[in-house]
Amino acid sequence: MKTDASRSRPAPTLEMVAALAGVSRSTVSRVVNDAPNVDPDIVKSVQSAISTLNYIPNRAARSLASRRTNSVAVVVPESTSKVFADPFFATLVESIAQTLVETKYTLNLIVSSEARPEKTRSYLLGGNVDGALVVSHHSGDHSWTRISDSLPVVFAGRPFRGEGDSYYVEVNNQAAAARAAQHLVDAGRTSIATIAGPQDMYPGIDRLRGWETALRSARLDTSLVEVGDFTQASGREAMRRLLDRGQRIDGLFAANDQMAAGACSVLTDRNIRIPADIAVVGFDDDSFATSVTPALTTIHHPIVEMGHRMAEILLALIEGEPADRVNLLPTSLVVRDSA
Repeated sequence: MKTDASRSRPAPTLEMVAALAGVSRSTVSRVVNDAPNVDPDIVKSVQSAISTLNYIPNRAARSLASRRTNSVAVVVPESTSKVFADPFFATLVESIAQTLVETKYTLNLIVSSEARPEKTRSYLLGGNVDGALVVSHHSGDHSWTRISDSLPVVFAGRPFRGEGDSYYVEVNNQAAAARAAQHLVDAGRTSIATIAGPQDMYPGIDRLRGWETALRSARLDTSLVEVGDFTQASGREAMRRLLDRGQRIDGLFAANDQMAAGACSVLTDRNIRIPADIAVVGFDDDSFATSVTPALTTIHHPIVEMGHRMAEILLALIEGEPADRVNLLPTSLVVRDSA
């Protein structure tokens, strides 16, 4: 959404982009229109100027002024393999799609590449969609940055930049993780490890902080930490690293169920009993939680409600209606056999 300050500034023009890039107006036009045989260094310079000025090509501006596309985009700055292997994404996108069924809007899925972030930015700002939903963002992502002045955007979780002006839906990851770790403490576990999520994502950061908070309150060691990337494979590798330290472990909190499932497979391979030897708690309550043996105790993450709420907020913003910027959904502890 446009801020009051952005409304008062003149819209960037082709001439302004040309001046900043140090090229002619016609060269900028050729780059904008994907003309062939333009020097790659010039293309890079022009794209940088477009990004800096947040310039929207005139053809897109005319389209936006005259009509809506009746389309919205879900932007996922992750690899394609991760997107289609993770039930979090499938559940969230399905919820968003179901919310849009009875509306006039269609859904576009963009699996964006940080190798070419300008492609995603150009598409989003090119008059192709009326709004965007950004999922699974990292601190180093650039594909979705600085688009909210020109396009309504809603995030799954708080973003790393523009937090004060952004619209987002999330859970209290830190409190939920603390509850998961406290469950292990209450069960009498005294040497509790964690497989943390990526530390360039708020869910990874906050769930690690929550685990630390619970252990420090119980005056337990907080050094048993390994970091994964929310995939099952990374959970396996992290569990191997933890066990290879040779320290006693009788409890494990994994920052999502995929990594917990990976960890459980390693424990089983090494004849370590769950929960008799090591109790395990995950996070998400997705299909991985019930597909492993024993079934995972986990934090229920209201992913369906998150997708529904994100879509509702985005539609409200597109229609110029008021919406809360921060939307916090409740979590709960689901106790199963692993802890």
